[in-house]
Amino acid sequence: MAHYAIGDIQGCFDELVALLRKLDFNHGKDTLWLTGDIVNRGPKSLETLQFAMKHDSSVQMVLGNHDLHLLAVGYGHGSVKRSDTISPILKHPDSGKWFDWLRHQPLMVREGSRVMVHAGILPQWSIEKAGSLAREAEAELQGGKYEKFFAKMYGNKPTEWHENLEGYDRLRLIVNAFTRMRALTYKNELDYSFKATLDKMPLYLRPWFRVPDRKNLDHTIVFGHWSSLGYMNEHNIISLDTGALWGGELTAINLETQEVTQVRSKSGLDWKTLLK
Repeated sequence: MAHYAIGDIQGCFDELVALLRKLDFNHGKDTLWLTGDIVNRGPKSLETLQFAMKHDSSVQMVLGNHDLHLLAVGYGHGSVKRSDTISPILKHPDSGKWFDWLRHQPLMVREGSRVMVHAGILPQWSIEKAGSLAREAEAELQGGKYEKFFAKMYGNKPTEWHENLEGYDRLRLIVNAFTRMRALTYKNELDYSFKATLDKMPLYLRPWFRVPDRKNLDHTIVFGHWSSLGYMNEHNIISLDTGALWGGELTAINLETQEVTQVRSKSGLDWKTLLK
């Protein structure tokens, strides 16, 4: 029995199939974590969503920002962007059932000394605190007022966590931290504009996982989201988005042995050129 984690698929279903074949993955024996953003911008978002639903006894995902965008648009909030590839899902007669399944997926998964989120965990949150806040937001997503949540979900404010945040400001900050965070200011404010490599990061920012005295160092945090960061396994983090969508690789790690397995993107794009 092996336990793997795979970075952002974003509709790159052919690469997922090739990677699972390379791993000799067995759904009756092995288990798989998906770091979120399973859909959007790649060519086969519908097939990837169907895969995750079909195999939810062996596959565990967390919600990413693109998964939440699909839900928001599906429930009548937000709009399809030019680069989106979610229309086949939106138009499918079973979409309502799929949306209900997707919004019941977690923002954070914890197993032993490891946790999985899509983007990261704020440095001032312990793992216990992060788990509590994840459940708070999940209750809103899964409860009777979920449509109102999606109407209020989009936005970059507030940027800084305070315990006294309330209402949709509080929920938006929690969800943004779990699903959109990359860089923080030195006041631990979320910066949403920086998406490049670490060597391009301006001096007034730092990656969330390199903040001194981070309160969640007692667990290894497995995440995706930051494709230009690429694979990284240090500082008690494992970063797995290696830009399959952009011409990079789709990456899996065996969480017990730390063995990394990759397949090349079939997109024909050059992600390094796209980042310039």
